[in-house]
Amino acid sequence: MPQYSDDLFLGSAPTFMGLSKDAISSVFSGTISGTTLTVTSLQSGDPIVQGMYIAGTSVTAGSYITAFGSGTGGVGTYTLNTASTVGSAETIYGSGNAFLGDPAPMSQGVGPLGRVYIWDVVPAAAEVNNISVAVAYAAAGNAVLLAGANVTAIVNNAGQTVLQLDCPRSISVTTGTGTPTSANFTVSGYDYYGQPMTEVIASGTVASTTTNGKKAFYQVASVAVSGTTNTVTVSVGTSNVLGSPVRIIDGGYVLDIGWAGALPIDGGTFVPADMTNPATSGTGDVRGTYAPSSVANGQRRLVMSIAVPAIAAGPYATRLGALGVTQA
Repeated sequence: MPQYSDDLFLGSAPTFMGLSKDAISSVFSGTISGTTLTVTSLQSGDPIVQGMYIAGTSVTAGSYITAFGSGTGGVGTYTLNTASTVGSAETIYGSGNAFLGDPAPMSQGVGPLGRVYIWDVVPAAAEVNNISVAVAYAAAGNAVLLAGANVTAIVNNAGQTVLQLDCPRSISVTTGTGTPTSANFTVSGYDYYGQPMTEVIASGTVASTTTNGKKAFYQVASVAVSGTTNTVTVSVGTSNVLGSPVRIIDGGYVLDIGWAGALPIDGGTFVPADMTNPATSGTGDVRGTYAPSSVANGQRRLVMSIAVPAIAAGPYATRLGALGVTQA
C-alpha cells in the first residue's frame, strides 16, 4: 500500500520523480583508485549504469559514473567524473542519474505526487539547426548530428552518444529556398524518463518552412532521412513546443498557465496527451505538449498548475495514469 494517500506506488518502494538521487537504488562492494571504480560484487538493487551517482564513506561527494570499462553482470570497472580513494572494498550506494536530471526510473514509479502538480521550466530559445545543420540530401541516409546551441552531447546509459536538450521539447525540420521534395526525417531518441521513442516528421514541399514534430524528445540519438530533398537544404532543430512531465488528457485539468511573469493566463497552444496504445512513430506525445504564446528565450518562465486525477495519484493510481502509455 502507498505510504501516503497521494502517493503513486508502483515498485518495491516509493521513489521520487526528480529527486531519485536521494533514494538508494543499488548497493555494491568496490574500490576506487583515482577515477576508476572497480566493482567486486553487486549486493542488491538495480543494475549499475552510466550516469548513476555513487556514495560511500570515502567517495567524493557528487561522484557519478561516466562510462563502463569492462566486466560482466555488474562486476567490473567504471570511470567516474571525479577522483576518490577507496583502498579496500567498502559498501557503495548507487542512486539517481546525472545524465537525466534525476527522474525516478519508470519501473519504480513516482510519488508522492500531489493533487496539483506545478510544471515549472525556463526553456532555452528554439533553434532551427542546433541538431543538424542545413544539408541538401541527394539520397537516403542519416543526418550528421551536432551539439548546437542549448544542446549537449552525452553518453547515455546504453553507451550511446546522444544529444540532450535543455528540456523535453519537439523536434523541427526546416526547408531552405528552392523547390523541395518532401522526405521523411525519422527522429530516434529518448524521453525524459529514458524511454526509447521515434517520430517521423515530413519535411514537406514548401520552401523556407519549419515543421514541428508532435513528440517531446529529451535526447536525440539519430535522424534518418528517407530520400532526396531535390537540392533544397533541410536543417533539424528544436521548437517552442514543450513536453509536459505528467499526462494531461484534457485542457480542463490545466488550472493556470503563467508565462514570462505575466498574471493573466497565457494563451498558448495546448495539445492533450495522445492515448493511442500502443504508441507509434506517427502518434502524438504521450503526456501532452504546450507551446507558449511567445517564443522561449532562456529567461521566460512557464509555470503551469495541473490538476492530477485519481488515476495519477492516490491508492489506485497507475503509471499509465501519471506518465502516459509506453513510448514507441
